[in-house]
Formats: sequence, structure tokens, C-alpha cells
Amino acid sequence: MFTNFQNYLGARKPRLDDAFQKQLSSLLGSIPLKETAALLGTLEAGKKIRGCLACLISDALGGVLEEAIPRAIAVELIQAATLIHDDFVDQDTTRRNKPAAWTLEGARRAVLIGDVIFATAIKMMNDLGREDGLVVSEAISQVSRGALHEPLDPLMLEVEIEANRINDKLYEKIIHLKTGILFGTACQLGALAAKADGKFAEISFRYGLRIGEAYQVADDLKEVEQHLGGRSIHPGQMAALAPTLLYFVADLRPFVLAHLKGKGQGLDAAAAEFFQVAAKLMKKEIERRLQAAISEITGSFPENGYSAIVRQAPWDLIRMFNES
Repeated sequence: MFTNFQNYLGARKPRLDDAFQKQLSSLLGSIPLKETAALLGTLEAGKKIRGCLACLISDALGGVLEEAIPRAIAVELIQAATLIHDDFVDQDTTRRNKPAAWTLEGARRAVLIGDVIFATAIKMMNDLGREDGLVVSEAISQVSRGALHEPLDPLMLEVEIEANRINDKLYEKIIHLKTGILFGTACQLGALAAKADGKFAEISFRYGLRIGEAYQVADDLKEVEQHLGGRSIHPGQMAALAPTLLYFVADLRPFVLAHLKGKGQGLDAAAAEFFQVAAKLMKKEIERRLQAAISEITGSFPENGYSAIVRQAPWDLIRMFNES
């Protein structure tokens, strides 16, 4: 039996990789591409942790792997399409140490490829059942809304902050929609794969949601620590991190505004101290949300060979992220 989530992932990932590669090759094989092999290489290189969570929940609820695999692949397709769009919007030229899709196929075609992948995930789940289709459609809608809430332009964000329109609710909304929803959807689909009743589907969704929120805070924490180490942050980076910093340390508001206005890129001693405070609070928030994930399933999930992995998975996932 598996000892932890990493061990479980190691056993399930080859099957997920193979199914994902076949689905993606079939999907993109009929589309004329400039760099087919390179694009497939970029999209196939993911860790498959969301898909693996779907499989784990299915196993924990007595499901069979064959039912979980297509649902896990649908989640991974949504993740892939989201990354294609994100890389273009953020103008990131690499993904997983490989060329971003838009640098290979051009911006317009990359966005359209992402749209086709989204549509394919919806069709796959509609073919399995009405509830699966609704769950995936809702996830894509929510994830897309999350992307719209992310502030990208320093000047626009500056205006919003000065007008006091940036508050705690923005960061909660971002981590909920940007990352939490897809983790939650993965776990919900795992429960559907196991043909569990509605109660377990809802519990599983909330369990995954809290893990995903913690995962996003951990991602933001890594950026905060990188800026602390380099003692610098430029306006574009500040725009991306501003909701995070203001959520955890409201006293950073003057510093955030100054950087958004382009007045320096360095972190002086006072700002660095605030960043350190933010980092400490973020670590506590990660732990709080991981504990909340476990609270969702305590007393509800059956006790079996997968129970210990489900209970430990939230911390295993954050550790794996931090070590990557």
C-alpha cells in the first residue's frame, strides 16, 4: 500500500501521463501546427497532481481507476488550457523550462488552442454524464473569472488602491477562483467517479478547494521570499503581488503604491521587514487552510487503506511544491 501522496503520485502518474498524451495527441493531431512536438512536450510535462487527487478521492471512496482516469484527464486539460492563456496574458516565454505555447504558435493560435482544449474537456465530461459536464463547465467559468480578477496593470492597480477599492475580499477571491476551484473540481470528479452520493461530492470539493487555496498562498510565498532574497521588485511584479501583500500586511500600502508608480525597485530595511512579516503570516495561513481541508473530511470519509494518504496529502503537496 502507498505510504504518502508522493508515493501514490509515483504509481498513478505513468497511467495519467499516457492517457493525457493520447488525448492531447488525438486532439491536436488534426490541427495544423508549426511546432507540434514542441507544443506537446510543453503541455505534457505537468506534474498531474490535480488529476492524481481525483484518482485518490475515487480510490478512497471505493471507486475503480478506470472510472477516475478520464475525469482526471479532463481536469489536466483544463489546467493545460489555463496555462496556455496565462502565459500569453503574462507574456511569459517559458513554461516548465520549455517554450510557452504562444511563442511556438503565435498569440492568436495559442489562445484558440486553449479554447479547443477547454471545449474538449467539457465534451469528454458531457459524454460521461450530465453532472460531470456541469461540474467541468462551472470550473472553467470560475477559473476564467479568477483570471479576470488578477490585477496586471500597475497604473490601474494604483488607482484602485488609492480609491480604497482593494480589500481582503480580492485576495480571497483570487486564491479561491485561480487555484482553489480546480483542486476542488478534481476531488469532486473523483467522488463522482466512485459514484458516491452528493454529500461526498460536496465534501470532496471543499477538501480540494482548501488545498488549492493553500497551494496558491504557497506559490505567492515563494515569490515574496524571492524578492526578499534579491531585495528588489519591479512595478509589474508588484502589481501581481499587491493583493497578497496588502491582505497580510496592510501597512505595506505606501510602499506598494510607491513601487506601482515606478519610484524605485529596491526593498529598503523597513520594506524588507514588512515582507518578512508577510512571509510569516502566509506560512500560518497555509497551515490554517490545510487544517481546514482535513476538517472537511473528518468523520465523513470511510476508513480504508487510502485514508491516511488523504489525511496527509495536503501537507505532502505543499512540501512537494516547496521542493520543486
